[in-house]
Parts: sequence; C-alpha cells; structure tokens
Amino acid sequence: MPGKGLEDVIAAQTSISDIDGKMGRLFYVGYDIHDLAPNITFEETVYLLHNLELPSKDQLDTLNDQLTAERTISPFIGDLLPVMARQTSPMSMLRTTVSAMSAHDPDGWDQSTEANYRKALRLIGRLTTVIAFYDRLRKDEELVHPNPKHSHAGNLLWMLTGQDPDPEDARILDTCLVLHADHTMNASTFAARVTASTLSDIHSAIVSAIATLKGPLHGGANEQVMKMALQIGEPSKAEEFIKGKLATKEKIMGFGHRVYKTEDPRATHLRRLSEQIGQTKGDTRWYEISRKIEDVVMAEKGLYPNVDFFAASVYYCLGIPVDLFTPVFAASRIAGWTAHVREQYADNRLIRPESEYIGPRGRSWRPIEERG
Repeated sequence: MPGKGLEDVIAAQTSISDIDGKMGRLFYVGYDIHDLAPNITFEETVYLLHNLELPSKDQLDTLNDQLTAERTISPFIGDLLPVMARQTSPMSMLRTTVSAMSAHDPDGWDQSTEANYRKALRLIGRLTTVIAFYDRLRKDEELVHPNPKHSHAGNLLWMLTGQDPDPEDARILDTCLVLHADHTMNASTFAARVTASTLSDIHSAIVSAIATLKGPLHGGANEQVMKMALQIGEPSKAEEFIKGKLATKEKIMGFGHRVYKTEDPRATHLRRLSEQIGQTKGDTRWYEISRKIEDVVMAEKGLYPNVDFFAASVYYCLGIPVDLFTPVFAASRIAGWTAHVREQYADNRLIRPESEYIGPRGRSWRPIEERG
C-alpha cells in the first residue's frame, strides 16, 4: 500500500541523481555533492546532468560558448516582459514567459534528440536573462544586457546590478546553482516528467515544473526564511521569536525534509557560504540569526535545516531581491528539469498511476423529480 502523496513509490528510473535520505547524501550521476559543490562550476554541472559525464576542457569550452550564445532573448519575449513586469509576480512571469518562448524557438516543434538538447541549452541560457530583465523593468531601470565575459552566475549578478560582480560573489552564487541543479523526483521534476511522458514538448514540461515550484509547499521557503530573519532583525531576538512561534504551533520555514532524515547535505555547504559572505560583506547578522534559529529549532523540535534555510541569507547578501529567490532557484533547477525531460523522452512510457477509490458504492440512479 503506497504512502499518501506517493511516498516511497518509485515513479521512474533515472541516471541523473540519487539520494540516500538516511545518511544525508546526494549524488549527481554517481558523484557526491560534497565533492562537486566546492570544485565544479554550474556549467560543468549542466554538462554532467545532460551527458552523464564530467566534461573535458574542450567539451566545457564548447558548452560555455553554447550557453553564452543563448543568453539573448528574442524580440517577442522582449516585448512581452514589460507587460509581465507591470502585471505579474516573479514566478507567474517565469511560467508565462517560458510558455511564450516555445512560439519563437528556432527549432520550432522539432522533437528530435538533437533539437531538444538545443532547446534545453536555450532555456538554461535565457532564464537568467528573463529574470534580470523583469526585475529591472519593474524598477524602471535601464536593461543590462548579457555580457559574454562573465560566467553564468556572474552574468546574472551583472544583469541584475549593472556592475561587474565581485569574483567571490560570483563564485558563491555559482556554488548555489550547483547545489540547486537537481534533486531526484521532487514535485516539480515529477510534474515535468509526467508532462514529457505524454510526448508534449519540452517547453510545456518546463512550464509544468515552474507551475509546481510556484506552490508554497515546494518553492518559496527560502523567501519566507528571509522574511522571518528580517522580522527578527537582531541575533539577540531570535530565540524568543522562534520559541513564540513554536508555542503557537506555527511552522518554521526551512526545516525538515520529506526524504532526508538527517541534515540536508546541501545545507552543509550553504551554512558555510552564509558565514563566508557575511564576513566578506562585513555583516554577519543574517548568518548569526540563522544559526540562532537553527539551534532553537533543533533543541525544541529536533529538525535539521534544509536547502532553503541558509540559501536565504546567501542570496540576500548577494543583493538578490527576496521575491526573486525562487525564480533564481528555478534558474538553477532548469538544468535538472531539462535533463529529466530528455531522459523521459529517451525511454518513454506514459506515466499513469492508479488511484484508490474511497467514495460510496452501490448507488442507483433516480430521476431528478425523486431526489429530495
């Protein structure tokens, strides 16, 4: 008997990533995230997830050139974004814009393996541009166009701020993108694979993923964590604040995980990055507040922080607007989503689970005149 919410049900076979929830370990294509996070770039991660091998230098150079070339959005999307900036929230914008991208994709409705790889790189390359343009448009600021001299992470910071990013900031964001790139059969990845299993196009599958991430039970926890930290304001106030929340049985965002029974391995790295960037910026307040919250929640509830908890203070110190935290997460997870969609296409079977009927039985139809 499967658990509620398909708990413990194997929905697909994959070679992309794996989790050991009891031991708190995450693997991309067999590589431990603890080895990858401090040592590889997001671009290398994209190659790994899509090709199931780490790239050689020549292969990485080729991929870098491809991703850099795909950062420029079409005039069609350029005309759409001002409307999105005036009328929609960030995640609604992202969902609608990705859907619109399908109308002007150079590969059209070609569903070949080669075309879908190009579409995947296009989506990865352009999502950061869309997010940055949206942010500047809603602030009535001049657009900052992609700069080929910057890495994928550095280019996002460049487009958001119009300033060359500090190399350490770019590297910290790059590590965040590596950590967020994939996470097995989470809700958004499952939604993408279900859509792909109908042989719908890759853009539709990614729209499904973004729409699923938009829900507060999947995405958005990092944003809520930062709002909580801002409300607390000072490390000395954290303990009383959290105990007050717990006393009224309010949920503390950023803690606990459906799969991990110990610390989320991504949180281990994000904790370090939170401290590091706080020290670099000369303001460790958000890291200190986070550590105080972590200590209280562990003492009171025995819960470990998940990937969202320390990511909040890292993104905030990087100058990323709080309501863009989830879109930036999507700009990383697009690497895993597209890899999973392509994997689904490669060995497809329509995903169609059964359901357990729990409604009434044995009823007989009666004419409407006899229904009291």
